[in-house]
Amino acid sequence: MEWAAESLQKVAASRRARLGQPAPQPDSVQSAALLKKYHPDYLGREREVEVGANAGEQKFPLELAQLLEGDSPIDADYVPHPEIETDVLIIGGGGAGAAAALTLDGSGLSVHLATKLRLGDSNTVMAEGGIQSALGDDDSPRRHFADAMVGGHGDNDPDLLRILCEQGPESIRWLSQLGCLFDQNEDGRFRLRGGGGTSVPRVLACRDYTGLEIMRVLKDAVRLSAAQILEEHVAMELVDDGKGQTTGAVLFDRNAGRMVCVSARAVILATGGSGQIRLQGFPTSNHVGATGDGLVLAYRQGCRLVHLDSYQYHPSGVCYPQALVGQLVTEAIRSMGAQVVNAAGAHFIDAMVYRDVLTAAVIKETAQGRGVKTPHGKVGVWLDTPMVDLKNGAGTLSRRFPGLTHRFGRYDIDPARQPILIYPTLHYQNGGVRVDSECRTDVVGLWACGEVTGGLHGKNRLMGNSLLDITVFGRRSAQSVLRNIPKRGAVTLNRLRQFRSQQKKIKSATVSPIFFPAASGMKLNPAPVQEQRASETAADVADTDTDTDADDREPPNPFNF
Repeated sequence: MEWAAESLQKVAASRRARLGQPAPQPDSVQSAALLKKYHPDYLGREREVEVGANAGEQKFPLELAQLLEGDSPIDADYVPHPEIETDVLIIGGGGAGAAAALTLDGSGLSVHLATKLRLGDSNTVMAEGGIQSALGDDDSPRRHFADAMVGGHGDNDPDLLRILCEQGPESIRWLSQLGCLFDQNEDGRFRLRGGGGTSVPRVLACRDYTGLEIMRVLKDAVRLSAAQILEEHVAMELVDDGKGQTTGAVLFDRNAGRMVCVSARAVILATGGSGQIRLQGFPTSNHVGATGDGLVLAYRQGCRLVHLDSYQYHPSGVCYPQALVGQLVTEAIRSMGAQVVNAAGAHFIDAMVYRDVLTAAVIKETAQGRGVKTPHGKVGVWLDTPMVDLKNGAGTLSRRFPGLTHRFGRYDIDPARQPILIYPTLHYQNGGVRVDSECRTDVVGLWACGEVTGGLHGKNRLMGNSLLDITVFGRRSAQSVLRNIPKRGAVTLNRLRQFRSQQKKIKSATVSPIFFPAASGMKLNPAPVQEQRASETAADVADTDTDTDADDREPPNPFNF
C-alpha cells in the first residue's frame, strides 16, 4: 500500500497518543446536523409512487419507487393452475424462513419452503457481529427496549419492539438447543459485547461469523424436518382467491426452466432485504439475492409499506482492496477498541455512536478532503484495527475475528498491524411490509417476517437486532399461522389484474421484481417474459456501481457460505 504510505505513517505516529484520549462525541444537535447534511437518506433522492397502497403518501428511494410501479413478469394471458398444494408456503430460505419452517414442524400442516437460490443463501450468513439479548446481570428487556427505541429515533413500532426484547432470552436458548455455538467466557457463561447504542454489553457472537453459525444450525434442522424444500424456485407473483385473500404463488423453477403454481392456505414472506438494488450507486454488503422481491410482491397484493425512506448504510464497509469493496467489517471490532481516524491520523468521532451518525461523519470527512484516495478512485477513512491488540493484548484480533484476518490476509494485509480503509456500505432495509404483532400483513392469508418487514427498527437498527428479529418473528409468524390459518381458496391473478389497471396510466417500462442484480449475470432462463425487456430493466435499476470491473470481483468468501 505504497500509495497510502504517508497517511499510514501519520496514523501509526498518533496511535499511542490516541490510546488514552476520549473520542469526540457529538451531542444530539450535532448528530442531527450531520445526518441532515451528509446521510444518504436525507439527500432528497426519493419520490412518491403513483400506484398501489402507498400512492401519493410516502416517499421511496428512486430506484425502489421504479420497481414498485413496475409490471409483473407474468404474461397477461397466463392462467394459474396449481401443481403443488400445501397448507403453508414459506417464500425465502434465510434465517426467518427457516425459523418459521422449524416452528411449523410437527404441527400436522404440510409446509413447502421456496428459496430463490439454495437454502441458507441469504443476508443471514452475511451478518458478522452478533445477536442482541438481555442476558446480563445488569440488563433487562426494558433496557434493551429503551436502547433500541432511542436508536430508531423513536419511530419503532412499540408493540413489535416489546415482543423482540421480551422474547430475546428464550430465542437464544432455542438457538443454543439447536446447536448454535455462541462464544463463552471461562466460567461457561455467554460472552457479551457492547454495540453501538447499547447501554450495557448485550451482544452475543460466534467469533465474527455469527450469522453463518446461526444459519448453519437452522439449515441443518430444516433439512431434517418434514418441510418440502424447493431450491432454485423464484417467486414471480403471489396469487389470490379473487376476493382479497392471498392463496399461493407462481414460482419459476430455474432448474427445469418452467413456472410452477402453488396453492396454499397461508403464505409467509421471508424474502429479506434489497441492498442489491444499489441505492445511489452505493456498494452493498448484501447477498446477491437481496433485490427487494418481497416488497414488490406484497405491494401488488395491496399491502402497505412503511419506513422505506430509511435504509442503513453501515459505516464500516471495505473501501480497499477493490475486490472486497462493500463487504462488511463488523461493528464488533469497533466495540473491541478499533478507532475511526482520517488521513491525518485524527480520531474525529467515537466509533460506537449510532450507525447512521457514524456513517454521516465518515462521509463528511471524505467530502471535506480528509479521506484517503485508493488507486481505483474510491475515498475512505481508516479503521485503526491495531488498536484492538494494543487495548486487549497481542493476538486478540486474530482470535476474535478470524474471518476478517483471513479475508484481508489474501491481499497481504494484516489488520493486526495496519489499519483497514473503510467507507459506508448499503447494509440493511430499515422499513418494509407493514405487519401487526402477529406478523399479519394487510392482506388475509399473507404473513411476513424478518428484513422484508418494517416498523420494528424505526429509522435506524441497532447492531445485533436483525439476527434476533429473524429468530423471534420467524417463529412468531409460524405460531400466528397455526392460530389463524384460513381455509383454502381459489387461485387467480385478480390482484395483479387490478394493479395492472392502475399501472397502465403511468406507462412504466420496468419489469419487477428484478430477481438478481445485473452485474451477477444471473437471470431466469429461459425468460418467462420478453428477454430484451427484462434485461434492459435490470440494467437500468439493479447495479449503478459501474466503476468495478467484473474481473476485480472477489471469488466467493468461505465465511459467507
